[in-house]
Amino acid sequence: MITNQVPNSELEKLIEAARQEPGRALEQEFYSAREFHTADMRSVFRKQWLLAGHVSSIPERGQYFLFDIDKESIIIVRENEDCVNAFYNVCRHRGSRVCLEKEGRRKLLTCPYHAWTYGLDGMLKAARLMPEGFKKEEYGLHACHIRLFEGLIFINLSNGTLPDFDEAYRSMLPLARQQGLATAKIAFKQSYPTKANWKLVAENFMECYHCQPAHPEYCVVHPQDQVLAFGAGPGSGSDEAAAAYQPTLDLWEAESSTMGYLNDTIDAGVFSLGMQQAVRYPINPQKGFLSETIDGSPACKKLMGDFRQADGGETALAFNPFSYVLASNDFAVMFRWTPRDEMNTDVEVTWLVHEDAEENVDYDPRNVVHVWDTTLKQDKKITEDNQSGVCSESYQPGPYSTQEARNVVFKQWYLDQLELLL
Repeated sequence: MITNQVPNSELEKLIEAARQEPGRALEQEFYSAREFHTADMRSVFRKQWLLAGHVSSIPERGQYFLFDIDKESIIIVRENEDCVNAFYNVCRHRGSRVCLEKEGRRKLLTCPYHAWTYGLDGMLKAARLMPEGFKKEEYGLHACHIRLFEGLIFINLSNGTLPDFDEAYRSMLPLARQQGLATAKIAFKQSYPTKANWKLVAENFMECYHCQPAHPEYCVVHPQDQVLAFGAGPGSGSDEAAAAYQPTLDLWEAESSTMGYLNDTIDAGVFSLGMQQAVRYPINPQKGFLSETIDGSPACKKLMGDFRQADGGETALAFNPFSYVLASNDFAVMFRWTPRDEMNTDVEVTWLVHEDAEENVDYDPRNVVHVWDTTLKQDKKITEDNQSGVCSESYQPGPYSTQEARNVVFKQWYLDQLELLL
C-alpha cells in the first residue's frame, strides 16, 4: 500500500485511467490529494538526484545551508576545502532539529535541545551524562547521499538502490563545463513560494503555450518562431514549428562553432532517470541579442567559462522536472522546486556570475535578474490560479496543445514512476 488509505488496486485504476488519455492533463486527485503527495515523495523525490545549491554558497569550513523538502531537512556543510557533506537534520538523541537557521557557520554542529555535539564529518563528539557502555561512534548523524557536478550540489534521499549519478549526467558534463559553473559565484538568490502542487509548477515550466499571453517581457527577449519551436526546450513544440526554425538554428550554430564553442543537443527520453536534457540555442539572433536581458545586451562584463566572445547563445540543462540551469554567456540561473505538501511548492532561484565579477562594477544585479524575476512572479500567479481551478468540482482534464508536447512526455514518465511502487 502507498498509505493506509490508498491501496495498490485503487492506484492501479487511476494510473490506467490516466494512461488511456495521454493527450490530456491529469485528474484532480493527482494535483490535490494528500495520498498522492505521499506517493510522489516515495516514487519520485526519494529516487531522484535533487539540485540543492551551489558550492560558492559555502566556501569556508563550517559553512552550511539547509535543503528542506516535505518533512525532511538536510544539512549541507563544508567539512574542508575538498569535502562537502550532507546529513539529515535530526539529532540522534531524541530527534530534534540540529540546525535551526537556514544558513550559517559552525565549528561544530550542536543540538540546541540537549547539546549533543557533532563534528563537520557528522560523527558524535560529545553527549553529556550518558550511561556506562554508551558508544559515541554508533550515534553519528545520518548521512544523506551527495554528489558535486561542476559546482552544483545534488542530494539523494534514497533508502535503497542509489541511481547512478555519473551514468545519468555524464553526457551533460561538456556543456556544463564550458559554461564555467564550477568556478562561478552567487550574484543573487530569490524565493517564489507557490501555493500549487509541484506537478503544476513543473508542467508550467515544460511548456511555452502560456508564454505569449502570460510573459510579454520574456517574449520580447525570445522571438515567436523560437517560442513555437522549443520555447520550453527540445520537444516542447510541434515538429512543424521545429522544422520551420531549424534554418535559423543551423545558421547560428555554424557561427558559434567558428568561435570554438560546443553546441549539442542531448535528450535522454521518457525512460531515463529524470527526462534529462541538455542543449544550446540562440536567444534572439534576429535582433542580435547577446544575453537573456530585456534589451539583449550583456548583464555582466566578465563572460563565464570558456566564452571569450559572446555568441548570443543559451545553455539549458534539465536534470529532472524540478532541477534546471539556464545560462547565457555572462550569467547563469539555477532553478529548483521542491514540494512542502500537496499544494505548496518552494521555488528557489539562484543567479550565478563569473567568480571575479564585482557587483555594481562588472554587473548590475537588477539587470541580471530582471527577465527571470519578472517571469517567475508571473509564473507564481498563473500557477496558483491553475491550482485554484483544478480544485473546483467542475474541473475536468483538458487536451494538451501542440506546444505542450513535453507535458505529454512528463505525464508518461510520472505515471511510470508511480507504477514502480506497485
